[in-house]
Amino acid sequence: MKIDFGATAADYAKHRAGFPSSLFNKLSEYGIGLPGQNIVDLGTGTGTLARGFADRGAYVIGIDPSASLLEQARQLSESAQLKVDYRVATAENTELPDASADVVTAGQCWHWFDRLRVVQEITRILRKNGSLAIAHFDWIPLKGNVVDATEQLIKAHNPAWNMGGGNGLYPLWLQDIGEGGFREIRTFSYDVFVSYTHEDWRGRIRASAGVGASLTPEEVEVFDQELATLLETKYPTPILQVHHRVWAAIAKSPQSNS
Repeated sequence: MKIDFGATAADYAKHRAGFPSSLFNKLSEYGIGLPGQNIVDLGTGTGTLARGFADRGAYVIGIDPSASLLEQARQLSESAQLKVDYRVATAENTELPDASADVVTAGQCWHWFDRLRVVQEITRILRKNGSLAIAHFDWIPLKGNVVDATEQLIKAHNPAWNMGGGNGLYPLWLQDIGEGGFREIRTFSYDVFVSYTHEDWRGRIRASAGVGASLTPEEVEVFDQELATLLETKYPTPILQVHHRVWAAIAKSPQSNS
């Protein structure tokens, strides 16, 4: 299944909720996202983490391979009057100087990376005692809820999609950074409910890997109409309360950093 979020950049920018402000408050307790810090946000996409940190006074470079997503990120940053330096590059090869970042972050994207190479690149660009934060903000399918029903519909239209059924927790990422020599690894998670209108939920799903980023425009249209019908019949309340989980892993850079 070929994934191209650039194909769904407009929906992505408009309908993907982005991380809640509570995450930034929590990260700040660990010294991440403080005013004046130099932060590199890998796989920045439409810049949801990057803007959150810039809003709190950090200097942020957002890295992503998709020029169309970065164009949306720039527009969102400008409309929020926030300054973020967006650059087209990969997480595995940021083209940034050695020891130039106080903090490196990766939101909702670690699974897309060549993880071994990314750990090496983060180690290279982090300063001594720098911090890494990997964050996720996932919808949670539970029997009978709107997420569960939506995932079943995605699977019916896109059998190659295998990203459903998640619980929003990522123990493998801890192995990645632990084996890379990162220290003081800690995690936290908590649940939140996000309000979506039917239209916004449909947009959010169109912007997902299993729909807009991998189906043809015609297939997306057919899927979207079926989802609209499903919502009207099974979940008719005008505002859906959608179960999500915030999860983050934070760590200090390996000792060998100079």
